Amino acid sequence: MGGGLSRHELAAAVSEAGGLGTIAVAGAASIRRELAAARRLTGRPIAVNLLLPFARRDWFEAAAEADALVTFWGKPRRRTPGAWLHQCGSVAEARAAHGAGADAVIVQGIEAGGHVRGTAPALELFERVAAALPAGYPLLIAGGIAAREDVSLALDAGATAAVAGTRFLLSEESRAHPEYRRRLCAAEQTLLTELFGAGWPAPHRVIANAATEHWTGTDPRGPRLNRLLNRLLAPGVRYAPSRLQGRIARAQTPGGRVLTPLGPTDDGPPNLLDAGPLYAGETVARIDTVRPAAELVRSLTP
Repeated sequence: MGGGLSRHELAAAVSEAGGLGTIAVAGAASIRRELAAARRLTGRPIAVNLLLPFARRDWFEAAAEADALVTFWGKPRRRTPGAWLHQCGSVAEARAAHGAGADAVIVQGIEAGGHVRGTAPALELFERVAAALPAGYPLLIAGGIAAREDVSLALDAGATAAVAGTRFLLSEESRAHPEYRRRLCAAEQTLLTELFGAGWPAPHRVIANAATEHWTGTDPRGPRLNRLLNRLLAPGVRYAPSRLQGRIARAQTPGGRVLTPLGPTDDGPPNLLDAGPLYAGETVARIDTVRPAAELVRSLTP
C-alpha cells in the first residue's frame, strides 16, 4: 500500500505478530526514517515496497537496509543484495522475474486493490504460473485475501504465503484518512479504472467517490481525453519534485481532468477523499470493521 498508507506503525505491528510487515513511502530519507522507526518497535523482519515507475537509485540504497525488498510494476531487475520479491500479473512477468533472480514471485489477481497488474483471478493465474516455473520455487498470492479461509485456499493451492492489502488498510495502524476507512467499511463494490493516472497511467481498483461519479458514467476507465492526458503528462508528473506533486494533489478537484494517484492519508490533503483514488480490493465488500493489525494477523493465520 504505497503513498504513505503503510508506514512503520503498521509494518512493525504486522511483523511483531508473525507476518511480514511492509513499508511503502516515497524518497530515500522517508524510507530510512520509517525503517528506523519500525526497528524501534520490533526486532522481526521488515520489508520495503518500491514502485518501479517512481523509484530512484538512492531509494534502492535505502531499501537495501530492510530485510526484504518487494518491487512492482516494471521490468524485474535485482537492485539489492538481500531477499527480493517481485509482484507479477502474468505468466510472462513471473518468468521474467524468476529469470532475473527474484527469490520469490507474488502472483497478483485481478481482485486486488490499488494498481492492478493481473487480468485473471488470483488462484487461476497462480495455477498457470506454478506450472510455468520450477517446482518448489516460492510463489505468493495477492488479491482476494481478507479472511482465514482465503489464506487456507492460497496455501492449499501451493502458495508459500498470502499477501493481504485491503484488510490491513482497514487496521488501526493504517495511515489511511479516517473518512477513507469509514467509506471502505460501508462499500459494497469496487471499480477498475484508469482515472487517477497522472504520473502513473495504469489500471487501479477503487471504490466510488465524487471524481468517479463525475467521470466514469459511460466508461469505467475514464474519458479517453483524461487517459490521453495521463499518458502525455506521466514523465513530467512522475519526476516532479515531491513538493510540486503535493501542490498538484492539493489543487485537484473531482471535476479536474488531471487526477494524481495519491490516496488520502491521515496527514494528507483532505480533498483527495473526493478528488483522489480510494483504493480497495474486491474483498472490501466483506470487511466492515477496523481492527488492530496484530489481531488481523492472528485471524488470518490458519
